[in-house]
Amino acid sequence: MTDIASSVRGDRARIFQDLSQLVGFASVHNEPGHEQANKDAAAWVAAALSDAAFSVESIPTTDGSIAVLGNRPGDEGAKTVLLYSHYDVVPAGDPAAWESDPFTLTERAHADGTTRWFGRGAADCKGNVAAHLAALRAVEEAGGTKLNLKFLVEGSEERGGAGLSALIEERPELFAADAILIVDAGNSAVGQPTLTTSLRGGGQVRVKVTTAESAVHSGQFGGAAPDAVKALMRTLDSLTDEYGRTVIDGVECRDTWDGQGYPADNFRADAQLLDGVAIAGEGSSEGATETEIASMLWSRPAVSVIGFTSTPVSEAVNAVANVAEAALNLRVPAHMSAADTEAKLIEHLKNHVPWGAHIEITSWDANQGFATDPELPAARVFAEAFSEAYGTETTAQGMGGSIPLTTELQEKYPNAEIILYGVEEPKAVIHSANESVDPTEIEAVAIAEALFLTRF
Repeated sequence: MTDIASSVRGDRARIFQDLSQLVGFASVHNEPGHEQANKDAAAWVAAALSDAAFSVESIPTTDGSIAVLGNRPGDEGAKTVLLYSHYDVVPAGDPAAWESDPFTLTERAHADGTTRWFGRGAADCKGNVAAHLAALRAVEEAGGTKLNLKFLVEGSEERGGAGLSALIEERPELFAADAILIVDAGNSAVGQPTLTTSLRGGGQVRVKVTTAESAVHSGQFGGAAPDAVKALMRTLDSLTDEYGRTVIDGVECRDTWDGQGYPADNFRADAQLLDGVAIAGEGSSEGATETEIASMLWSRPAVSVIGFTSTPVSEAVNAVANVAEAALNLRVPAHMSAADTEAKLIEHLKNHVPWGAHIEITSWDANQGFATDPELPAARVFAEAFSEAYGTETTAQGMGGSIPLTTELQEKYPNAEIILYGVEEPKAVIHSANESVDPTEIEAVAIAEALFLTRF
């Protein structure tokens, strides 16, 4: 433990160098003008794996991305561990929203004595690639590992990862392993080692409400002519109770999370709630309790209105709207069927649209959630290593996002243990402007991973 920790913490300059080079690639998949950056990031990863003594195969996939797969054999009969991350990123968005160039890794110190590294992908997921590489260097300095190692880094995860999904179907033998370390998650807070044991599935639903052939003058017809915007608003409001909790007819929406709670103050800060805004859910005048918050995030379905269209305010005229449309994002806990919940959501919307308004609904992208048992052997070894690396007990949490790769690998290799962790804690604000990573998180994750690779 002491040697590995010392090795990783003494490697910070190299970690910064690796991450700086990776962040320098604006590797957004399937984005005009970013094609070469995506390829260059893949080439960088391939070279880094080769330097770490892996035999490397760069595999073009069906969606145009390149999956980089490394292999390093261990002792005959030893277990196989697959390490996963991705090198693609989401777009940086408005450059003016960033305090520094999003594709230049920038260190900034804060008054509280902490330091963070800023850049697109610094946490999600290039910081995790850097942690993998640091762990491997520490393992070698400690005498190596007997394990058979595989290292997979994909290039289109942020755009759905269809290329890797197709590759898993075409060449499943590439991904066979006893333990699969999916490093695309994060701790509940800086310094708190956390395994992600549950991922929500979900789907996308678009609903359109129409009440008339065209908009009509509000002076002549307003009051008696049904307003399509109001009709859609009433339909959507039926999905929420008086506490702000999700309601879907025929779906259990009150399950309780039995793992670590989510403290209200932490959630308020992480979700960037404004002063005076209560947290949705039953609890107190200020909102939900920490168990209620965790339950709504990880044990219950949730529906978010992610888009709404009618007449723009800037184009408003004195007319009763005849059409309104909304895009809904459905999140479903791992123990529920995403497809069944999506179907019941659609039926709920049809049954709750008022005034006989016409309703059209389309849906797509229903994906199942994922759950793993933290008491399985590899997970226990990793949790112990995690606790040693951080000096505090490892906890478990759910995560709101879905990672389809987890369920795909679970289906192909039901006996493989899948362990989720990473450097993407809440302060990283992944996918937002000024994404960042705490370098101590990269170090501690690398120490834990190195300990695991020497012990499993």
